[in-house]
Amino acid sequence: MKNSSIPLSAEETAIAVFGWLAGEPDMLGRFLALSGTQPDQLRQSIRDPAFMAGMLDFLMAHEPTLMAFCAATDTKPEAVVSASQHYNGPTLDSGDF
Repeated sequence: MKNSSIPLSAEETAIAVFGWLAGEPDMLGRFLALSGTQPDQLRQSIRDPAFMAGMLDFLMAHEPTLMAFCAATDTKPEAVVSASQHYNGPTLDSGDF
C-alpha cells in the first residue's frame, strides 16, 4: 500500500479495500452475505462501479471496520470517503451540490 501522505485515486482506494477484505475472511463473508455477491462473482464484480460503491459503503457503515482497514493499509479515512463520493456521487452532506 502506498504511504498515506500520497493521495490515492478512487480506484486505487477501492482496490485496496477489496484486497484488504480478501485477507479478512470473516469480514469478506459478512460483506458477501450483505451484498448478495457470490464468491465466484468477485473477480468480475471488481469491474462494476456499483459493486465498488457498495463495498466502500460497507466499509464506511461500521467505523471500527473502517478504522481497521485504515490502520492495516496506512490509508486515511478521508481517502475512503473521497473514493465513496467518486463512486456514489455527491451526497447532501458533502457540500458538492
